Amino acid sequence: MADKNRAHKIFKILRKAYPHAKAALNFGNPLEVLVATMLSAQCTDKMVNMVTESLFKKYKKTSDYANANISTFENEIRSTGFYKNKAKNVINAAIKIGSDFNGKVPSSMDELLKLPGVARKTANIVLFNGFGKIEGIAVDTHVRRLSQRLGFSKTDDPLKIEQDLMNLFDKKYWGVISFLLINHGRNTCIAKKPKCHECILKNLCHSKEKVSP
Repeated sequence: MADKNRAHKIFKILRKAYPHAKAALNFGNPLEVLVATMLSAQCTDKMVNMVTESLFKKYKKTSDYANANISTFENEIRSTGFYKNKAKNVINAAIKIGSDFNGKVPSSMDELLKLPGVARKTANIVLFNGFGKIEGIAVDTHVRRLSQRLGFSKTDDPLKIEQDLMNLFDKKYWGVISFLLINHGRNTCIAKKPKCHECILKNLCHSKEKVSP
């Protein structure tokens, strides 16, 4: 079990360093959160925002996505990568929302997980950003990498990492911890060449000698 006291110290440092940490994706309602998050898989938030700028003007309701021409939709989201699978999932999720949830994006973890293409990471993001609900911690590639490097978790399994983080941090912080780790992962603790020498966490990190070039 990781040290809760050390984890809390790390959290305080990150929160001071990134006081305005929030989702980098642009959205205005739960449906837009869902679509943007589904499109963000293995794609930069910047690219997703470029795509959704026009997409959200055309597709405003769940039924708009459910009735979309899949070939047209594929072309509209092509630059996000894996566009065929993403198009299928977005459209099928919209169809299920229409048939099972009266056209409204569901606001519970169990219901969100019933949608095609939605796993816990996406569901956590939708719940927190779309409904202000905290049921877990969104674990993306940055959160996974930093959780391992900082000693928060010893596993590579996102579900187990989420549980480890939930055990380390108070529930009221579950929503923001992802954003803090993502910000630090993008700015300093990058994948291939982490900037350990200038890292604000270097005195608390267990991995600086292992990963520093």
